[in-house]
Amino acid sequence: MRLLIAFFCLLIVGFSLMRRPVPTNAAPLDYDIIIRHGRVVDGTGRPGFNADVAIKNDRVARIGNLSNAKATREIDARGQVVAPGFIDMLGQSEQYVLIDPRAMSKVMMGVTTEITGEGESIAPVNDRILKEQEDFNRRFNLTVDWRTLDEYFNRLGKQRAGINLGTFVGATQVREYVIGYDDRPPTLAELEHMKKLVADAMKDGALGVSTSLQYVPARFAKTDEIVELAKVAHQYGGIYVTHQRSEANAIDDSMKEVFEIARRAKIPAEIWHFKTAYKKNWGRMPEMLERIEAARREGLKITADVYPYVAGSTSLSACLPPWALEGGTDKMIARLRDAATRERLKKEISADSKDWENIYLGSGGPVGILIGAVTNRNLESWQGKRLSEIAAAQNKTPLDALFDFIIADHGQTGAIFFMMQESDMRAALKSPFVSICTDSGARATDGPLAGSKSHPRGWGTYPRILGRYVRDEKLMPLELAIHKMTGLPASNVGLKQRGLIREDYFADITIFDPKTVIDHATFEEPNQYPVGINYVIVNGQIEVDNAKRTPALGGRVLRGPGYESHR
Repeated sequence: MRLLIAFFCLLIVGFSLMRRPVPTNAAPLDYDIIIRHGRVVDGTGRPGFNADVAIKNDRVARIGNLSNAKATREIDARGQVVAPGFIDMLGQSEQYVLIDPRAMSKVMMGVTTEITGEGESIAPVNDRILKEQEDFNRRFNLTVDWRTLDEYFNRLGKQRAGINLGTFVGATQVREYVIGYDDRPPTLAELEHMKKLVADAMKDGALGVSTSLQYVPARFAKTDEIVELAKVAHQYGGIYVTHQRSEANAIDDSMKEVFEIARRAKIPAEIWHFKTAYKKNWGRMPEMLERIEAARREGLKITADVYPYVAGSTSLSACLPPWALEGGTDKMIARLRDAATRERLKKEISADSKDWENIYLGSGGPVGILIGAVTNRNLESWQGKRLSEIAAAQNKTPLDALFDFIIADHGQTGAIFFMMQESDMRAALKSPFVSICTDSGARATDGPLAGSKSHPRGWGTYPRILGRYVRDEKLMPLELAIHKMTGLPASNVGLKQRGLIREDYFADITIFDPKTVIDHATFEEPNQYPVGINYVIVNGQIEVDNAKRTPALGGRVLRGPGYESHR
């Protein structure tokens, strides 16, 4: 009997030992990668701590003292910060990653995940939408072999890319799909069709529904229409995200609309690239932040994001009033060729207004507008030049130079508009509910995307924050900055097991030198990679190794909750 009792006691002790966690330094362990001696800033906002991080396959396997463990590859991160891979809350790379899968300008500044789909999303598409895109697709030899979001995701998944990518379905996109580019409300049947397209996209994996209400034809949509589409997104667990109707003269009413949509649709809402634009609105950012805080106190889940620059970027044709853009590109070009219409446009563009976003006047005229990327290769020499310089060189009035440039590039020109104030941007940047975006697609200094210039935010946003605003100006603690780049956007969008360095989370990791990290991109010469971003790991694959890009393409498609619940 005593022997039997002893046997059972040994069994109990044995099971107890089996259930205890194995000390991290107790025995050699087999990992793919161990990051040693770094300061881990885990994305939660809590203080950083010294620890080793082990990766097995695509996951973080262990965090702690791993001095006795072994791995296929070891990275000495002594003196460096080990952070979650940065999440770009608005990236615009959905087409670019098909043209150049490396996503160079994003990966080289530590971005491992991008969220995209600003009003006009990658899908659904039909022949009418493809006709509007044909100049861009022809320039970059991009074949559109998808019609639905699921088909796009399948293509991207097979081709692979250097970043993870998730997208919203655009309310503008479904409006263009069903109605076109006309200024009118949908019929009841058309609205039902639009709602079905949103539902289909949510089931394909969209993260929610988005708007870009400053632009045509998005601004033709009334609040009620948007609410109905947002309700559909909410049914599938998505959020509403918006380039709001006005970031300038009509921002008060625009903010009210954001809150109204969130309230009526019972949906979280994010304001993309939050700003108070045009000189007459400078200094108003603290007031707008307080409005969001008040809405949050009332129970609305309102968040925002920002990029750390005083200039925005959009199409050069955004300088035109909405009526001039109605009906699509061909109709716009025809209006610009008509002498009488030009005179009307000159008068309207020269006058301040609350009825539309006069970005030409709001940027201070031609000296505040810089040509970015063009589609017509014959215009490439003007990239990086101000509209005022182009007008002088061509001996034209600034508005005639503007109209002629839009015609020559068939409405495809990307431009940079200097319209914000540094103190407003800084106020938004340090707000606790504001995350970080680039609002810019991935480019490269070589390959098919090298010929065009873009906004420097697409090359330097994250190193600029870490170097200039955290290290040099001490605008915010490092831990808060990294939380805004990682854990906060992941939480806002609902990305599962991403945005933090935590065991069993996906191994998206950026390692940087806090003493040297800084951006090099400028408005005139944006195509420059930053320094100080030394290692970037995407789903366990090393894509930046000792500050050099590897051939790895570790990115994955990220689908929203509607996909998981309906498969």
